[in-house]
Amino acid sequence: MKTRTPQILQAATGKPIKLWTEGVPVEEEARQQLLKTARMPFIFKHLAVMPDVHLGKGSTIGSVIPTLGAIIPAAVGVDIGCGMIAARTSLRAGDLPDNLHGLRRAIEQAVPHGKTFGRHDQGAWDEVPLQADQAWRALAARFKAITDKYPRLEKTNNRQHLGTLGGGNHFIEVCLDEADRVWFMLHSGSRGVGNAIGTQFIELAQADMRQHLANLPDRDLAYFEEGSRHFADYVEAVGWAQDYARQNRALMLQAVIGAARQVLSRAFETSLEAVDCHHNYVQKEHHFGQEVLVTRKGAVSAQRGQLGIIPGSMGAKSFIVRGLGNQEAFCSCSHGAGRSMSRTQAKKQFNVADQERATAHVECRKDKQVIDEIPMAYKDIDAVMAAQRDLVEVVHTLRQVVCVKG
Repeated sequence: MKTRTPQILQAATGKPIKLWTEGVPVEEEARQQLLKTARMPFIFKHLAVMPDVHLGKGSTIGSVIPTLGAIIPAAVGVDIGCGMIAARTSLRAGDLPDNLHGLRRAIEQAVPHGKTFGRHDQGAWDEVPLQADQAWRALAARFKAITDKYPRLEKTNNRQHLGTLGGGNHFIEVCLDEADRVWFMLHSGSRGVGNAIGTQFIELAQADMRQHLANLPDRDLAYFEEGSRHFADYVEAVGWAQDYARQNRALMLQAVIGAARQVLSRAFETSLEAVDCHHNYVQKEHHFGQEVLVTRKGAVSAQRGQLGIIPGSMGAKSFIVRGLGNQEAFCSCSHGAGRSMSRTQAKKQFNVADQERATAHVECRKDKQVIDEIPMAYKDIDAVMAAQRDLVEVVHTLRQVVCVKG
């Protein structure tokens, strides 16, 4: 297959921006935000932009930001370690009941979710489960070392949120692949504690740079230089939040499997194929002969042979992919379809009847509280996948039959 050249966006000052967005619209506000980030003096070589790109806080969602000797906390964001996990089971489509409402309700009862009841000590969930408590114990010592320096973080719902979904675009799905095999898949991150870590360090970066904020393209591009007083602490806190997020997804997946076993009343395997990937994080990597810090803001690592997950909206298909190791993209791919409009705009433009039609083939909520997640509020996932065929190859195509939204 012939490799295509990405579109180049060049700022008057700053590094080039390479966009894998052929056939996918990019809003002008996102372009302007990218141009601001490209002006930062420590950007390494160029920014890489994925086809799900859209306006974000701090920096553009769907962007890969390589830096030398500095990190922008707002570019990493507050949903640190947010990502996906998926597992193929030995179940087939025919093993599922004709009416999937009972399975959806069982999953909803097994996993705390939503903004109102998204923790273990609220609503139907009156205590932290043993597995979540054990997982927390493995994380607790490192967290204490962080809170000894930053005591404000100690008050977060760190234990109560471990093993919970959250709200917004976080979800749990039961899917079928191209061979009608059943997969469980979910999307979530480091919950309230990750948000608190991100928020505190964004504030600290802005406070440290108070005298220089006026010279930044955007105050949310405030950064820590390597060797500064908060740099190492931030790297440690982000690494911890990523571990928390991974544990969070693993706990929920086990809860989903347990709920399915109760409803289906049959034995099945769940470890036939498994994928777990972050899409909001920063880590050191080796690119173009140098060690650099790579921030993926709504992007997934796609090293050659590495598996990843690219979900569509709650009414569209999703993909298990294998990375092609495209160096120009810093070995990355998109983290999903990407929003085509804001949540506020979606609520104004669509109604419950629209949601019912768009998700007629999926057992899911169909009420006004989820209209901001309606499939039409997202980009065309087929166009997004076509734009990044130099970045990944499709291994499995999944279509959801059950979707639980936070």
